[in-house]
Amino acid sequence: MHPGFVARVGAMVCSASLCLLAPMARAEDAQAITSWDIRTAAPWAKLVDDSVARFEKANPGVKVEQSHVLNDAYKSKLKIAFGAKQPPCLFTTWGGGPLREYVKSGQVVELTPFLEKDKAYTDRFLPVGFKSVTFGGKIYGVPAENTSPAVVFYNKEIFAKYGLKPPADWDELLKVIEVLKKNGIAPFALANKNKWTGSMYYMYLVDRLAGPEAFRAAVERQPGGSFAGPAFVEAGKRIQQLVKLDAFAQGYNGLDYDIGASRKLLYSGKAAMEVMGAWEAIIVQGENPEFSKKLDFFGFPAIPGGKGDPTNLVGTVGDQFISISTACKDPALAFKALETMTDDASVQARLEGKQLVPVKGLNPSDPYLKRVAELFSKASSVQLWYDQELPPKLGEVHKDTVQALFGLSLTPEAAAQQMEEAAKAELH
Repeated sequence: MHPGFVARVGAMVCSASLCLLAPMARAEDAQAITSWDIRTAAPWAKLVDDSVARFEKANPGVKVEQSHVLNDAYKSKLKIAFGAKQPPCLFTTWGGGPLREYVKSGQVVELTPFLEKDKAYTDRFLPVGFKSVTFGGKIYGVPAENTSPAVVFYNKEIFAKYGLKPPADWDELLKVIEVLKKNGIAPFALANKNKWTGSMYYMYLVDRLAGPEAFRAAVERQPGGSFAGPAFVEAGKRIQQLVKLDAFAQGYNGLDYDIGASRKLLYSGKAAMEVMGAWEAIIVQGENPEFSKKLDFFGFPAIPGGKGDPTNLVGTVGDQFISISTACKDPALAFKALETMTDDASVQARLEGKQLVPVKGLNPSDPYLKRVAELFSKASSVQLWYDQELPPKLGEVHKDTVQALFGLSLTPEAAAQQMEEAAKAELH
């Protein structure tokens, strides 16, 4: 309950002298922890809210002031807050490049000492879950939720109606696209105003063409490694091949994923497929339970002659890491809140909400989660989203150039060269 509401009700039932003293006592006794995340969807917001309520109950006088913000708006808000040296106490990120920049600026608390002190808590996690938040051997975040790959979701009803099967490779995908178009159905729903949504196609194409080594060589500036290399150019060509085939529902570069634009195309039957993180199934189940029964997924198709293993995934082992900023007045208290947000009860609640947290011994009974877990167990490689792996400026160039590829405003060669020039400037 909001404290302002309590104060107004209290003013009506107490004497003037007592009412003057009560708010002052409350201000002296209460401790506030600000916490920001992107959990605006009802099922996820409730999971976080419930864990915060348990923490506040166990720590009388402490209040966690939460802000659940839409994805893209959150990124901007967090960037501005850190730039102004006024970040929230607790905040979530995807790890990787953006978090690394905040760490380099000295604005993130190292969590290694806290984690080493509470081994019973720490040892529950899979060690790989800390990979994206570990820099220089020091840990700066805790995986809160969602071991999630990008997959291709599809409408089973539409596929069955036209005798289609999930395509195993690119050539089969092109045939599926042809059948869907002939029947007036957009093959793919894409809301690419957000840019990272289209990036999923590009990342998978690079991986399927050349394996994870191509991206790693380009990022690490290894001899011969370049974002202008053949795999990156060819990935751009394949995207533009799809665009020229009208494989995407109209207006895709202006549609907003954060307001569900791509899902609405699926719900209406105007589009048959969507490349998206595995979390999409959970959102669909909450938004449209009936349509959820029609939804299934398959892995991103192989490229004939490509070097990439078709079991490779693009995604994250742990999505949404909770960190503590150095602006926090009491990091130890904040870590207690972080622990409650990621304790056994929170993990179980996420499991029931169809989210896989990277902790040991999870054996989901849900068929959907079992399939997602199997993808990870079979994967030869899991590539973190490029825009999160890369430094922020370079991540933005990546998203901008890929969106331009979808818009046909850059050639594949020009887009790859722009990315390479930016990499030369940003990666040292």
